[in-house]
This record gives sequence, structure tokens and C-alpha cells, in this order.
Amino acid sequence: MAGIHQAELLAPAGSYESMTAAICAGADAVYLGGQLFGARAYAQNLDTEQLKRAIDYVHLHRRSLYLTVNTLLKEKELEEKLYHYIKPLYEQGLDAVIVQDMGVFALIREYFPDLPIHASTQMTVTGAYGARMLKEMGAKRVVLAREVSLKEIAGIKDQVEIELEGFIHGALCYCYSGQCLFSSIAGGRSGNRGRCAQPCRLPYTCEGKQQYFLSPRDLCTIQMLPDLIEAGIYSLKIEGRMKKPEYTAGVVSIYRKYLDNYLLNGKGYRYQVKEEDKRALFDIYNRGSFTEGYYNKYNGKDMIFLKGREGEEPRKTEELFNQIQKAYIETEKKELISGAVIIKSGQPAIIIIKSEKRQIQLEGAPVMEAEKHPLDKEKIRKQIEKLGNTPFEWKDLTVETDNKSFLPVTALNELRRMAIEKLSEEIVLPYKRVTRPMKGRIETEESPIFSYRLHVYLEKQEYVDTFLGMEGIDALYLDSCVFDLKELKQIVEKNKKKKELIYVLPHIFRKKEAEWLDAIYEKLYSSGIDGFLVKNYEELQYLKEKGCSLPVRCDYTIYTYNNRAKQFLKEYNQAEWFTLPVELKKGELQGLARGFSELLAYGRVPMMVSAQCLQKNRKNCTKKAGTLTLLDRYSNEFPVKNQCKFCYNKIYNCKPLSLLSKKEEVKEIAPSAIRLDFTTETVKEAKEITRCFVDAYKEGVIYEKEPWDFTRGHFNRGIE
Repeated sequence: MAGIHQAELLAPAGSYESMTAAICAGADAVYLGGQLFGARAYAQNLDTEQLKRAIDYVHLHRRSLYLTVNTLLKEKELEEKLYHYIKPLYEQGLDAVIVQDMGVFALIREYFPDLPIHASTQMTVTGAYGARMLKEMGAKRVVLAREVSLKEIAGIKDQVEIELEGFIHGALCYCYSGQCLFSSIAGGRSGNRGRCAQPCRLPYTCEGKQQYFLSPRDLCTIQMLPDLIEAGIYSLKIEGRMKKPEYTAGVVSIYRKYLDNYLLNGKGYRYQVKEEDKRALFDIYNRGSFTEGYYNKYNGKDMIFLKGREGEEPRKTEELFNQIQKAYIETEKKELISGAVIIKSGQPAIIIIKSEKRQIQLEGAPVMEAEKHPLDKEKIRKQIEKLGNTPFEWKDLTVETDNKSFLPVTALNELRRMAIEKLSEEIVLPYKRVTRPMKGRIETEESPIFSYRLHVYLEKQEYVDTFLGMEGIDALYLDSCVFDLKELKQIVEKNKKKKELIYVLPHIFRKKEAEWLDAIYEKLYSSGIDGFLVKNYEELQYLKEKGCSLPVRCDYTIYTYNNRAKQFLKEYNQAEWFTLPVELKKGELQGLARGFSELLAYGRVPMMVSAQCLQKNRKNCTKKAGTLTLLDRYSNEFPVKNQCKFCYNKIYNCKPLSLLSKKEEVKEIAPSAIRLDFTTETVKEAKEITRCFVDAYKEGVIYEKEPWDFTRGHFNRGIE
């Protein structure tokens, strides 16, 4: 069920109390998590019975409830738990699920076909290509990446007929959502599994200066609501499932007020926000000041808390919170009903109740003729009007009686109770569904024979000549941030088909990147390259629409934690190779290597990809690619690359992942190839590391340990 307004005000709920407070304060819909698979594992998530009760509650008030299933699921979780988790909620009338994992997407589409799917912001949808892909796959709505601008949103809306959802208030991530591995790699708490430890909120040191380089200000768009709606956003989303009911209710009530003003008066309305309401939003919760985010600007240090808590502290206003408590938390939201009760001797008691869309009529106990004291209208009215803690309130009630009738008070109460119960059942009944039984697991491909193919990924031009001439390498990946079309043609000529050459498309693919690729695509396609490595759904769809017949490979940033995800993407986009996830441990990787897959065996894993620029925020924009270093409180050094060609930053792990001495365990996983990523290494270091891997994986040399500083990443420990 869509919101009842022209735009939907969508509120967070980390508890049942937050959910009722949000509805009472004016939310059209709420999103919340259950006990499994939600991106806020530490919220007061509801159990199944509470969720069923919550679904009925929102439907009684003509609102909607969306369930967050927006984490990545391991094979066993997907095949053994997800169906049974969703089934009772689907049957109860759940309005939609918010999804990140393509395996989850595929399973829900197959077994719960009437359940709308909202593509999570964790899918990093930044343009029309991603939105179109998800629509064609069956999504009803796309929750856009927070970094997209109003102009980009309008472009998506013009090109794709799909609901768009955007954040309007609350915390901002430094990294593109879904691309952050910082918490996972640094502390084992994966944001992709709902357990982010927020290392971005800590201070870091860069070139001797310690600041909060990775900590964005909180988003507040109350002054630009008309711009958001006119750009094409239908669902206006408030962030904050970890916050208290007072936060949810207070923020919702203010946005409801101004959204209604705009929707009622239209474009000609002189939209103005009162200072007292801006102050209230600030006092409800804030880290020191607000930002309007990325809607009107690409990045900037004014969006970051470089010095920690800056500006004015929120006031601890007891009066404000008391008002919120009284108005939205202690007060029950009521729906108005009209009705009539007919009490006449010699016939059954009759009650008729009308809500906005439903009418019920019930007969009660037989009415007797009074011997002494007949029921008068006021006595009847007094009993029937007692609606107590039900979600209803009388707008008007007509009482008919012949003034000679008698019915026990208990019978009147029972008549009222049965009628309200019947009305509630009638209102929620249209939402109920029936499920189909689940079949067994999907059939998966057989693995090719493990041949120890070796692929090398290059992020520096100076690597090329060394690796073109090195024996034992089967494929080279050439990063588009570094290699342009002219250089690519030169490399193709030098290579003379000795090695596969795979062109790596940008980590983030927005309007600028699409225009760049449009300008060179035909020449790139015919340049002699052997295929593309893509890092996001935008690029998958772009190549599909271009009719690309070159092989397409998916990097690990296109998450395939389970076989359904791989199969779903392969069937839709004809992707030939998949890079195995870097967050799963060896035992979890074994069943995922079927078909053509490669395993990252060496390299600094990018932990964050951000539209923000460390160089620009620290000093100024030089428009020159370079590398800076962030130091954490333990003096770990994290390289940060300014990828100026496409204007994003990558923050890499302080140590490279290495599986040199894990050959036998890698063999058990049986990938089709292993991959080495070279990002910050010198040519000499990269050459020596590659030679060791060639010796170990192709020549049978046994290494007891790595001859360099390294981490095993999640290979041994995995994530929860």
C-alpha cells in the first residue's frame, strides 16, 4: 500500500514504541527490522509476533510497513532461514521488503511474488542504468545512493518509471553505502551484515594534523522539501532506527507539518520554515550542525566534522521532549468511525459501523422487553462509546430504541467488542496472502578444473611493461582510473595476444562516468581488449544495453554471498566470471566457486569509496591524482588515493591481504583463478610478489609463510 499522500513520509522504527510514535506523528510508512537480516542488528528489533501485530496496526491506520532485509546472506541462511522468516509476514500483509542481496531478491520474487521489493541504498544505485536494471528485475522502488544530486535524480525520474526514495534527515555515511568494508576489515563487524562499528566517527591523522576527516555532519533538508519532490523523489526517508521514539516522533511531526503545507498549496506557495522548527530539529538530536548533503553539491569540507563536535550543542529541552512524549508516545492514534446501534425488544441487538472504506453489521443477543427499567438512549450510548484502547474513536453514533427494551450491560459490551473486532478484521483482510511451498536449493554449475590461472590487477602505469613480459600471468586488469584509450591501444599492441587484457570500469558510475564511456565506447570495444571488469550494477546494465558481446566479469563489489545471487545475475546480465567475496571465510567460499570465479589472493582491499576528497578537505583541490596517508589511533597507515579522473577517493587497508602460503586451502575452495591486486606497491615489490605466487601456485614451491607484512583478512575468521 502506498502512502495516502502525494509523497510518502517514511520513518525509522527501532522498536514497537518507535513505530507507533511515528504513525501517531504523521508518517505514511515505517521501516523496521526483525530478528534476522536487518542492517541495524543492535536496534530493538521486533520478533515475528510483534511484526505481525505491527503490520495489522499500520493497516488499521491506512499506513504501510516495510521490513529491512538489507544485509548480505550466506548460502545456508538464504536457503534454510529466509523463506521461513518471510512467510508469516508475507501472509500477514507485509507491504514491502528492503533488499541489498540479489539472492534475497531472487528468492522473494520466486516465492513471494506479490511482495514489493525496494532496492536498498546498499545497492549503490547512482543513475538510470541501475534503476532500469532493478525495475526490469522486478523492483518497485529504488532507494538512491545519498550522493546523487537533484539534477541526477531528475534525470533518473525522466528515464525510468520507478518509485524513487531519498534520505531527507539523519546521519550520513562517509562512504558510498554498500561499498564500506572499514568496520568489517578493521574490527570484524561488517556493515554489510548490519554490525557497523562506525570507525568513521573516530579522529585520524593526515600529514601531522589530527581531525575527524571521515565524519560527516547530519543531514537536514527541511528547507528544500519542495526541491526534492519536484526532482522526482516520492518517498522521503528519515534515518535513525537506532534512535529513541522521541527522536522519531519529533522529527516526523515537523517534516509532516511542512510537507503538508507544500502539498496543499503547491508550487506557488511561498515555502518558509520557521526558526523555532529548525531549532527543534536541532535540539531533538544533532552532533553540532546540519548539512543539506549532496543534493546541491558534489562534496566539500563544510559537510564534514573535521574538528569533531562543531558549533552549538543541542539544548536539553525537557519541555520539548515532554511535548513529544505527550502528543505522540503517550497518546494513541485513533481512526474515526460512524455507526448506529438498534435496540428494540423482540429482535436481536444490531450494530452498524462504518470506517472510511469498510462497513460491518452485526447482530447480538435478543432484546427483551423491560419489566421495570427500560434502557434509554444515553445508557446505550455510554456503553457503546467505550472504545478504550482500540484504534478507533467515534465521530458520530446514532442510537435507536423503542424505550421499552432491556439488554444486560454485558451483552451491550459484547456487541461493541465483537463489532470492533470484526471491523478490524475486515480492514486488514485485503492485505492477507497465501504462500507457495519452497522447493529445494537451486541447481548450481559444476566447477571447472582448478588450473591455477593467475590474474593481475594494475593501478599504476609503470607496472605495465614488467607484467606484459612476465611468464605465468594469464590476464591483466587495467584500471580505467589510470589507463585511457590511447594507452590501452598501446598496451594491446605490445601484448600481441599473449595475455588476456581486461578493462576495469570505474568503482562508481554516475552521469559523468556514463558520458565518458559513451564518448569512447565504440573505440574501446574494438580496441582489442578481451573483456570488462565491472564494479556496480550501473555498468552491468550499461554493457547489456550496448549489446556488448565481450566477456563481462563482476568484481567482489557486486556481492555474491550465495549461489542464488550469482545465478540471478548471470541469467539477467550474462556475466561470465565472478570475484569471490572478500568478507567470507574459506569454508563459506567453497560452495560459491562453481562456474568461473576468481579469488583475491593478494592486495590492499579498498575499505571505503567516497565522493568526499581528503586532499580537498585537508587543503584544496589540485585536480591531480595522488596518494595521502591516514593514521589511526594505533598508528596503522591507510593509503588514500584521489581518483581525480572520476572524482572519488579510495581508502585502502593498512596491510595487503595475502594467501601465498595457503595454496592447499585455496585449492579446496577451487576457484578458476587467483588474483593479485597492485595499488601502492613499487614495481620491484609487485614483481617480487608476483614471482612468489607464480612459484607457489604454478611451480609447486612451498612457502611456509609470507616474506612480507600481510593480513589474512577474513579468510580464517570471516564475519558474523
